Amino acid sequence: MPVYKSHYEELLATYSNHQHAVELLRQHRPYFEKIPSIRRSIDSIITIPLPVVQVRRQLPQSELKSSDSSYELISLPCDLSLLMCDPEWKIKTGVEIVVFIHRPQEDFSDLVSRWRQTQVLLSRGYTWEMPLQFKHIFNEGAEKMYPLFVLFEDTSERIKRGLQGAFLPYVVQNVDVISEAKSEASVGATRQDANLGD
Repeated sequence: MPVYKSHYEELLATYSNHQHAVELLRQHRPYFEKIPSIRRSIDSIITIPLPVVQVRRQLPQSELKSSDSSYELISLPCDLSLLMCDPEWKIKTGVEIVVFIHRPQEDFSDLVSRWRQTQVLLSRGYTWEMPLQFKHIFNEGAEKMYPLFVLFEDTSERIKRGLQGAFLPYVVQNVDVISEAKSEASVGATRQDANLGD
């Protein structure tokens, strides 16, 4: 069965919570071990869904007007960024994990291209646009960025095989496809009924 948009939205919403982000990383031990403190996970992981960063403009200084900033905000093609923080010192460590959730209609090249685009965009030097409650934390780019791909049981074997071949880590999540399909079908039927009543 296909991957529905609601599956993607469900995982994006779930892993935006730091506790669920810990559970996600638990499924890939090398990344789980990078969490500074499991007991203090609320102070150890900052989750940023659909992250935005500030990067240096690619225009030469001579082309910038005096009123222009030499920086610009860009939206990254990843789905989540997980920033590790020292819970004692309240500072960001050098570890950043970018998460790519398999999107509907996305094939292997589309999925890996999002990671490659992220690498290129962040090669200019960057700072994160932090959530309001973490604005006080120093947010400059990492020493090392790690990708993690989140797939579904119904993700094609080609994608899993490709990620294995490229040595890119992934985890597989189980979403109740049948109930989701029924839910989407009932929403569609309700809309049709509403339209008939008009």
